[in-house]
Amino acid sequence: MKKFLKEFKEFASRGNVMEMAVGVILATAFGKITSSVINDVLMPFIGWIFGGMDLSMLNIVLRKATETTPAVTIGIGTLLSAVINFILVAFVVFLLVKGMNRAMSLRHKAEEPEAPEAPKAPTSEELLTEIRDLLKEQNK
Repeated sequence: MKKFLKEFKEFASRGNVMEMAVGVILATAFGKITSSVINDVLMPFIGWIFGGMDLSMLNIVLRKATETTPAVTIGIGTLLSAVINFILVAFVVFLLVKGMNRAMSLRHKAEEPEAPEAPKAPTSEELLTEIRDLLKEQNK
């Protein structure tokens, strides 16, 4: 049992596990924020655009409720809210990844040592002059 607890302690104290835990906690909080933005800001605005209806209550009734059976409905408003939520979260994650990639590329550029300047290649005029001088020496 002590060995098991020791292994668990080593596992839990690794950096990756702690970073993942922080990420999950932040993602949960971010999910609540996006849900609030959608349910409390966007959906009422979209409902106002469509004539003041509450889109979260937008349902397609397949079968009306009777005394013995509940109504069967399709929750289009809930689906619309979930789709908007997904799009917002995906967009924010895209922006985060794009920003991290840009920061990493700037970091790598700053860390790269400058390449030494390549020696200049002689121009064609310099080569022709050199060939002329060599031919003059051979003819002497």
